[in-house]
Amino acid sequence: MDILEFRDIKVSPDQFFTYLDPIKNSNTPIVIENGSYNCRVGWATVEKPLMVFKNCLAKPRKERGKKDGEMQVGNDILNIEAVRFQLKTQFDRNIVTHCEIQEHIFNYMFSHLGINTETINHPIIITEAFMNPNYSRSCMSELLFECYGVPSVCYAVDSILSYRNESKNGNTGLIISCGYYSTHVLPIIDGAIDAKHSRRLDIGGYHITSYLHRLLQLKYPVHFAAITLSRTEELLHEHCHVAVDYLEELRKWSDGDYYDQNIKCFQLPYTTQSSLTPEQQKERRRELARRLIEINARKREEKLAEDEEQLNQLLAIQDLQEEGEETEFQKAVSDFGLNNSDDLPKMIGQIQARIEKTRQKIVAANTSEDPITEEPKQKIMKFQTPKGEEDFKSWVEGVRRKREEILEKRAIRRQRRSDMAKRKTAASFERMRLISQLARNEKRDDDFGLRDEDWDVYKAINKEGGDTDSEGETEKLLELEQVLKAHDPSFWSEGIEAPGETHRLHVGVERFRAPELLFQPSMFGCHQAGLAEVIEYVLNGYDEDMANQLSKEVFITGGLANLPGLKDRIIAELTQIRPFRSQLGVHVASNPSLSAWYKARDMARNLSWLKSSSITKEDFTEKGYEYLKEHCVSNPYTPSPAPITQIEGVVQNTPNIVSEEIEIDVI
Repeated sequence: MDILEFRDIKVSPDQFFTYLDPIKNSNTPIVIENGSYNCRVGWATVEKPLMVFKNCLAKPRKERGKKDGEMQVGNDILNIEAVRFQLKTQFDRNIVTHCEIQEHIFNYMFSHLGINTETINHPIIITEAFMNPNYSRSCMSELLFECYGVPSVCYAVDSILSYRNESKNGNTGLIISCGYYSTHVLPIIDGAIDAKHSRRLDIGGYHITSYLHRLLQLKYPVHFAAITLSRTEELLHEHCHVAVDYLEELRKWSDGDYYDQNIKCFQLPYTTQSSLTPEQQKERRRELARRLIEINARKREEKLAEDEEQLNQLLAIQDLQEEGEETEFQKAVSDFGLNNSDDLPKMIGQIQARIEKTRQKIVAANTSEDPITEEPKQKIMKFQTPKGEEDFKSWVEGVRRKREEILEKRAIRRQRRSDMAKRKTAASFERMRLISQLARNEKRDDDFGLRDEDWDVYKAINKEGGDTDSEGETEKLLELEQVLKAHDPSFWSEGIEAPGETHRLHVGVERFRAPELLFQPSMFGCHQAGLAEVIEYVLNGYDEDMANQLSKEVFITGGLANLPGLKDRIIAELTQIRPFRSQLGVHVASNPSLSAWYKARDMARNLSWLKSSSITKEDFTEKGYEYLKEHCVSNPYTPSPAPITQIEGVVQNTPNIVSEEIEIDVI
């Protein structure tokens, strides 16, 4: 079985690009795919995004005596697990709700693009969630126009962009968008999205990662801290797959041979015993002793300062008594916590004695030499390696035999302890018989324990089976195993755990159990229908001809579309949903993660289209913050209803409330 290792990829900070004059003078559009997992940013003139980073930020904790740490965004967070609980995102699920965090993200984008002007003099095309609320869009527009002064903004839906980029006809089809927080099923009819029949499933990559994380931590509770979310994401992206038939896949894994052939073993990092030289060990002990002396000296100095301050306060109170200030003296005594004035001299004496003792300790510590811990006595091996080959083999066999004898004794004791816990075993019957004999109510002196044979009875009825694993036996076993490791190469291959064996994860059914959440959300506690049921519900909303057209052009996009087996699973589910011999066509985006950005870049290069589809500052001012220009890749625009205002002279249609007397018969 191959042992795989976690790569633990460390991100590198994004570079700061140069703000070139050709870009500055031509007002080149900026393309932003504002995804809830990754954010992708670049100029419309480049072939690929200049920056791809996690759409989150972290604010380091304020350290004592230092200024507030700078906000870290995206790839600036070098060790994301160290600040996992400090991460913040502008999203609530897949909707932008925290504008302050979004502003920090924008500052990060524009500064790394090299823009050094007060305002952003470039048109922006940015993605938003499907059916994004007007309030969220109004906040985004206000931020871009008022804070950054952009000339125009074009909003687009990422899943529709990806569909337009890679679909065959682009007119009629069914989009399955697998996002980080949600999954959408969007029908496209004659080039326009049908929002009425669209549906959302609140399961995405975040939930699958969390579920896989919990499964592994429950399976290996000892390695709870080592199984991080970053490693879980690596497992999901590189080793998980979607089962075409979930129950059939589980039955396969019940076979031992199939399990051994398909299990994947991952090595967690671990540390072994350090092989330090005697000089290094001596220096290490010297350093530890020096640190301990410094800590004790600092504690003595602090204690001495506290005692001296307390002594000065008590002496000041005593001076009040000598000066005859009786009222102030009694008040000071009560404030200090003394019962009466007679306790004052006694406490002063105790503190003076304690101060003197502390000073003597400080003087003794300063005058003593630097202590060196005594060298531990090296344990001398009791075994001498023979010189002859035959003698060497027989010697190794003898060592193995001694080890096996110790292990056999331990196994017998453990079996006896196990039998004692069971009710209907011979050992349990014998133990209860002895206890019943000792508990007989006879009139005699209770001298049990005075004779040596009484302890034999105690050992016989002891729940440990009469003996336990002694320290000497354990040391002997470790010594024998150390000899075999050094002189017997076949020792490791006989069931003895190799170094790191206890730090390995054996991942089997978890690799397809976690992605199954898309089709069975109830496994995660989500009371929603699965993806197959949602697709069936959407198709049932149309007549047979339109449902056939949609099922011919099913397009899968989003980060989870990279999972192997997802396309085959969708085909299998559609085969069961659709009538016999229905035509099915399922396609996956060639690059599900970047397809939307590529299409947005291509559309931004068409300046005439971008101008007609963008919201300008004048539109923002005249038509309202939430205004949206509809186009082929946008959300449908539905104005928010006007607020209800009270108009003088107009009586609202409210039901008249008439009080009536109701007679109640009291029984």
